[in-house]
Amino acid sequence: MREHLFRRPTLLKRHAENPILTPADFAGEDGLFADCVFNPGQTTFRGKTLLLVAVQPRNRSYAQTHVATSSDGLHFEIDPRPCFFHDPEKVFGEYDNHPIDNRITKIGDEYYICRPGNSPRGCVGLLYKTSDFKEFTPVDIIALPDNRVPCIFPEKIDGYYWRLERPYANGAADCHGHIWLSRSPDLIHWGHHRFLLKGFTGWNWEKIGPTVPVKTEKGWLEIFHGVSGSCSVTSYSLGAMLLDLNDPSKILGVCKDYILTAEKPYEFMGRCPGVVFATGAIADPETRELRCYYGCADTCIGLATGNLDEIVDACLAGGCNPEY
Repeated sequence: MREHLFRRPTLLKRHAENPILTPADFAGEDGLFADCVFNPGQTTFRGKTLLLVAVQPRNRSYAQTHVATSSDGLHFEIDPRPCFFHDPEKVFGEYDNHPIDNRITKIGDEYYICRPGNSPRGCVGLLYKTSDFKEFTPVDIIALPDNRVPCIFPEKIDGYYWRLERPYANGAADCHGHIWLSRSPDLIHWGHHRFLLKGFTGWNWEKIGPTVPVKTEKGWLEIFHGVSGSCSVTSYSLGAMLLDLNDPSKILGVCKDYILTAEKPYEFMGRCPGVVFATGAIADPETRELRCYYGCADTCIGLATGNLDEIVDACLAGGCNPEY
């Protein structure tokens, strides 16, 4: 039997043990079971792989986030206690609910987490920080609606913090679903907004969205998701581009093809069929391996790995003009 059912191989390869986390792996301290585990934030912490896993419990309207840790990157222990408890000082007010799609950025000794905050007034970007993944300090609302979670670069560039984001203007012609860039002196006040990239081909024409950038010797590697929809079917895939290390507004190259797309049964059998969705990736500079933990159909979590240099070279080979 052929390894690939009907498509050519992609640069990210699924792990043989996928899916590595399923609803059956979770039981909360309150006795609730999970219907879905999905879209994990990802980083390394004290020598272990750490995920912030979005969990949708049975018979509950809102999701919650749980810390999961692993020594081998495959077998995880999930803390049954949810993090991001409702803030007693109401820093985020009505937006402090339904924590999903967490993006983790390590800067110095602190870990900064961006996540969406939803309310009837739209979706904003919330920022937290932690040094131990036990206490999460709310920082501020750092993006106006609708802006579904900025992704912060892991170091300052030219004296500023930088971020990628996806503002969304409902109803505006050709003004939604694009990646923008902005910068800040303090992680709270953001400006100098610049358009960066929009969907450019069949697998991402409807919209695209960013993840936390990964630093490489040749540039900032940015894994992004792309969405296409036709015949009442929506498909999410993952792509890649490379940004200049000293000026991330300069695109050095965009991979023409997706590096992962929904293909396996567990990527179709779930609440959102046909979806592979990532919020970041973890690079090993010695082995040159890139690990990407991703949500499958908004129901379980998979792991895909690739060679860091091959993905960077594919971006450079694609050229800096995505309008092909």
